[in-house]
Amino acid sequence: MSKTETLSRCSLFSGFTDVGLTIISSIAEEKKLRAGTPIFVEGMVGESLYILMSGDVSLLIRDEAGSEREVGRIAPFEAFGELALLGEGTRLASTKTKTDCVLLEIQRKDFNRLQKKKPQACLKLLMAIVHSFSQRLDDNRDAWKQVLLSASEGALR
Repeated sequence: MSKTETLSRCSLFSGFTDVGLTIISSIAEEKKLRAGTPIFVEGMVGESLYILMSGDVSLLIRDEAGSEREVGRIAPFEAFGELALLGEGTRLASTKTKTDCVLLEIQRKDFNRLQKKKPQACLKLLMAIVHSFSQRLDDNRDAWKQVLLSASEGALR
C-alpha cells in the first residue's frame, strides 16, 4: 500500500485532497518494526506523528508502582503521537508493537521545513490535530473533571 493511500485511510487526513495527501506523504517515512519494539516511551520528548499501516500496537502507561499497564490499542490506519507536531512536549504514554508492524512516521523537523514550502497543507493538518484532540477531550469530559478535581484538592493541601 502506498503512503498516500495509507494517509487517505486515516481519519486525521479525511478532509485532504489527493494533492494534499501527496504533499504530506512526501515527508512520511515507512518504518518496519518487530513485535515487542517500543515506538516511544512515556516521558521522552515527542518528535513524530505515526500512522499504523499494519499490525497491532499497545498504548501503555506506568502506574504508581512503575509497572506498565495497557490502556488502549492502536488499530491500522489510526494516527498516534500527533501532538508532537504542535511543539516540543513529553509523551504522556508509551507505545509498543504487539506484532510485527509497518507504520508511517512524520517527524516534526520535516514537517517544520514543509511549512515554509506548503503552508496550506501543513495548516490543514495542524487544524485536524487540534480538532482530533478537542474531540478526545470532549469524549472524556467526565474523566478530565475528576483529574482536575483531584489536582485542585492536592494543591489546596
